[in-house]
Amino acid sequence: MGALSVRAYVDEGYVKPESQYVSELADAAHRASEAELYVAVDRADRVLGAVTFAPPDSSYAEITGPGEAGFRMLAVDPAARGRGVGEALVRACIGRAAALGCSVLRLSTLPDMTAAHRLYRRLGFYRTPDLDWEAMPGNHRLLTYALDLR
Repeated sequence: MGALSVRAYVDEGYVKPESQYVSELADAAHRASEAELYVAVDRADRVLGAVTFAPPDSSYAEITGPGEAGFRMLAVDPAARGRGVGEALVRACIGRAAALGCSVLRLSTLPDMTAAHRLYRRLGFYRTPDLDWEAMPGNHRLLTYALDLR
């Protein structure tokens, strides 16, 4: 799952290979210990995609407030795109956040991840530009979205 995340972000040009973020993308075991890692597989158990769900108390919940959840690092194998894998993973996050009684589900995304933006809007997420941020000064500005769950 870590390797898939790295491939999805680096090969698509979203993250440079020398970026510090690559090691975070690669460390699926740490994500699974600090948050919830959801994985989509096919019938042959090939990994098609993964996402990190961050409950309210998770260190991976970067832009959330009390009673809010988030998700990060949505990655789908390029060979599996267009098959609903990303949508299924986002819907799993929505369902989990609702089951936890969260009021909002939040995410950050890079400006050039336009296919993901279309998916988020289709599922009811809306932009929250007042929360846009930079993970590291001088890096890409991350765009934020939210989905009201109540």
